[in-house]
Amino acid sequence: MIIWLASYPKSGNTWLRILIGQLISDNNDKNNFYQNSKKILNYPEIKFFKELVKDHTDRAEIVKNWVNSQNILCLKSETQILKTHNMLGSFGKYAFTNSDLTSGVIHVVRDPRNVVSSVKNHFSFKDINEAKEFMFKKDAWIHGENRVDTFISSWGYNYISWKSFKKNYLLIKYEDLIENTRREVIKVSNYLKQFFEIKVKESEIDQIIENASFENLQKIESKGEFNENTKNKNTGKKNKFFRLGASNDWKSSLNKNVVDEIEKEFSNEMKELGYL
Repeated sequence: MIIWLASYPKSGNTWLRILIGQLISDNNDKNNFYQNSKKILNYPEIKFFKELVKDHTDRAEIVKNWVNSQNILCLKSETQILKTHNMLGSFGKYAFTNSDLTSGVIHVVRDPRNVVSSVKNHFSFKDINEAKEFMFKKDAWIHGENRVDTFISSWGYNYISWKSFKKNYLLIKYEDLIENTRREVIKVSNYLKQFFEIKVKESEIDQIIENASFENLQKIESKGEFNENTKNKNTGKKNKFFRLGASNDWKSSLNKNVVDEIEKEFSNEMKELGYL
């Protein structure tokens, strides 16, 4: 069975993945904490489809085999956490997943007014308006190294799709994770206890958080040990992945027109989440 760690890109998913990797592991010293996060696989990666499709660039074949690839994975593992940016839903007549394969969802959400700047940097958009328009696209796909194309849709559709999953659903807001990391990690730990034997004590939570500090993650990235960076389209160099964003960073980085357009486009979702 699968537990999805789901989010729109640049919403704190990778940071939470590194925290969770420590919660479900036995050894969390400073030297191996990042390796523990690799137990949580990125989906969809090419390796999941090798037995199913000849051409991993063929979106139609990938979509057709979403569920098939997950069936194979579930046969190999009792419970597996998968990190994804894919929206939950269907593309054409093919569903991304189903309740028979899914045990639960940890859904990470971030204010779209802050996401837009991170998306601009991560995907090398020429300006903030191009990044904003990308977040509005309901047919948006992304491509990453060693991965097949991922159907993320718009920020709003992505959020709505995952929050519709009612079975063992846990919502984590990036802003809450920044504000009180310890509280949110304990919340996630309690959630995971229904699936895993969590041996980490509450007294050890502070060390887990320290291990996954942005300073430590940036050190790992600078050594070339991190492989989720995207390449800058203009320079060919890898973009920085770990950039700590404050909760209301958008207030100093976005002009009023961009803010107004984002708030109009995602008004209902942002009100529901307490962002408006």
